[in-house]
Amino acid sequence: MESRNSSIQNVAILGIVFNIILLIIKLIVGFASKSQSMIADGLNSAGDVFASFITFIGNRISSRPYDDDHPYGHGKAEYIFSMIISFSLVVVAYNIVRSSFDSLRFRETFLFTPWLLVVAIITIIVKLALYIYCNKIGHNYNSLLALANAADHRNDIFITTMTLLSIVTGYFNLFIIDAIVGVLIGIWIAYTGVTIFSSAYYVLMDTTLDPEIKKELINIIETLDGVDHVDTITSKPVGLTFLLIVKISVDGNQTIYKGHEIGKQVKHRLMNYDYVDDVIVHLNATQIHPQKNYIK
Repeated sequence: MESRNSSIQNVAILGIVFNIILLIIKLIVGFASKSQSMIADGLNSAGDVFASFITFIGNRISSRPYDDDHPYGHGKAEYIFSMIISFSLVVVAYNIVRSSFDSLRFRETFLFTPWLLVVAIITIIVKLALYIYCNKIGHNYNSLLALANAADHRNDIFITTMTLLSIVTGYFNLFIIDAIVGVLIGIWIAYTGVTIFSSAYYVLMDTTLDPEIKKELINIIETLDGVDHVDTITSKPVGLTFLLIVKISVDGNQTIYKGHEIGKQVKHRLMNYDYVDDVIVHLNATQIHPQKNYIK
């Protein structure tokens, strides 16, 4: 767990440092040349700085251990802060689209400069490296925060590529492309924000396990000695993992001790999965034969 937390912290710190650098150079060159697509790209980097900072805070909170007030830890903080990132992306998208529409309406142009090309190419290289790193961490540790940052960096690659396109077309006096690209960038950022929000929302609303995973668990439980069949499996997200409530049917004529051993066997088997935090097993009797009374 310590390795997971430190890796996600690195995702946040690298994002903060490199996005601040990109933010500064993009806005300087963008405002100097009046390029709407480069300014939009710079504003997107401002949103990236905020997202990386939120990742840092969210990971610090979610990594806190269990306590009396939070018996299942603070893992859901990761999803709450992911939702904050999604809101920030939508706000940035709105401002970019509005600015780009103004550029279209007033037919604004920009001054071509080689620095626009240099900044765009540097951004693509940096963002590609950050995307590869964050995506690896996100999948290795099943972290929505890291994956949200990876998606953000991936979007930046496409966004800056479109910015590069608008710069090249601007060199040939096709300035309308610059404003159109700004609109497309805004729409793409908004879509990413909605996607991240949706992923966090489903967890916070206590959605159950994936049906395929549930089917796999049922098959495993029904192979254990003493289990007739699985009645139901319900799950409750507790941060990054799940609390499982498993109801199984067993022979009702067994002793309480034997039933307890079966339940303990089921719990032990399911606790081997990283996404399982705890298991509660409830036994249902399949059949109970009445005992004969030999006392006359």
